[in-house]
Amino acid sequence: MEFSSKILERAVNEMSQLPGIGKRTALRLVLHMLKQPKEQTTALVEALKTMRDDIKFCKSCHNISDVELCEICSNPIRDTSLICVVEDVRDVMAIENTSSFKGVYHVLGGKISPMDGVGPHDLNIESLVNKVKQGEIKELLFALSSTMEGDTTNFYIYKQIQDYNVFTSTIARGISVGDELEYADEITLSRSIINRVPFENSLKS
Repeated sequence: MEFSSKILERAVNEMSQLPGIGKRTALRLVLHMLKQPKEQTTALVEALKTMRDDIKFCKSCHNISDVELCEICSNPIRDTSLICVVEDVRDVMAIENTSSFKGVYHVLGGKISPMDGVGPHDLNIESLVNKVKQGEIKELLFALSSTMEGDTTNFYIYKQIQDYNVFTSTIARGISVGDELEYADEITLSRSIINRVPFENSLKS
């Protein structure tokens, strides 16, 4: 792709680093921004810079937040004895959209995947186990994607906390095996949360 401007070329190259954005799409987006009022592009740049500089991760659940303790964890109405374990922040958003879960979350930041060089110590597992050890958690709901990596992660955490007095459950398999949680429709995901089953049962299937 030939460019008449090095400045334009750099902008396109940077834009194309985003997931799902190829060079042609990046070029369309950059040219679109050039046609917009300068103030609009400036507002976008400032919003991205503020996000990158000021965004925080909740000190309790590791969800994205504007403050140290996210709105979900600090909400007195939420049941803090019930923790939904998810892979990343997109899963929190997906479940929250169902309005079916009244507990709190724990974001692992990924799944155990030896092929990708991701081990248990690369994830937010230790802080989850520490919560369980404190004895205030009554139930862990595993809501990771129904993949081999997701099941491996669920089982690893289960082994870490099985000696403590905590009930473990997993979302019902209304979520198809191999599907990513964030792509499930809200009705299916809602039913999976409501009809969750003991985690031990999933080990037998």
